Amino acid sequence: MKTTLLALVLSVILFSCKQEKLEKTYTPRALVNGENFNETTKSKEDALKIVKIDSGKKDGDVYAVTFKDTSIYIQDNPKPLIKQFKAPRFLNTQKTAAIVQVADGTGLVSPFYIVALKDEVPKVVKLNQESNGANDSKFTVGLQEISLSTFLINNDFVVTIINGRVYPVKREHDNERIQGKFLLNSADRATLVFAMDKSLYQVNYLTGETFNLPVSAETLNPQTIIKNIQQNFTWQKNNKGTLFLKEYDNDRIIDISEFGN
Repeated sequence: MKTTLLALVLSVILFSCKQEKLEKTYTPRALVNGENFNETTKSKEDALKIVKIDSGKKDGDVYAVTFKDTSIYIQDNPKPLIKQFKAPRFLNTQKTAAIVQVADGTGLVSPFYIVALKDEVPKVVKLNQESNGANDSKFTVGLQEISLSTFLINNDFVVTIINGRVYPVKREHDNERIQGKFLLNSADRATLVFAMDKSLYQVNYLTGETFNLPVSAETLNPQTIIKNIQQNFTWQKNNKGTLFLKEYDNDRIIDISEFGN
């Protein structure tokens, strides 16, 4: 009888352990410019997993990010403990890094983080910079796909998923995110062009070089701006070989393939 009772108690304990959810909380750190999140794994079991845990929420489906059956939580004080994410994406084929946005019901302004393995241990990097721009609400648009392999996050970060790298985008003013709409990038994909109030703000995310080109209100007409740029501006290299848009030179033939999609 005692043996049977002991076996029953042990069974209940083991079952409870199996049902217990495992989680570990991580404190995010700042991004290092050009940081590589492309670590390889020894096996599929050493990769991150994205698991759908709910659907039909305000922000759409809700996911957890796990590593070896342990859910990854983020504590980014003074924010509440972060457990759930929306629309997470892997940054590499090895699935050792993922970009996640917090599922907190605040929409596009919800913070982004990188969850990545380093020496087979999860780390968390924040992709959020403070900003007091007058039109931040207009230009905080979350994740934009600016090419098949490149994302732009809130005008502040470029993410390249081919090599798992993340680059901060140099702002026009340090205390505010770029107050303009992304338009296009150069043929080498490295120079981004933003339509500002009275100019085309250009920044090369690899070198950090910038060029602010004043243009007319007619050029910035939202209905014709891309056509205007293609007809009246060309990509030219500076003395360091970096491409920037300049006004059309009558002696130079425009090649439409110069303009990235």
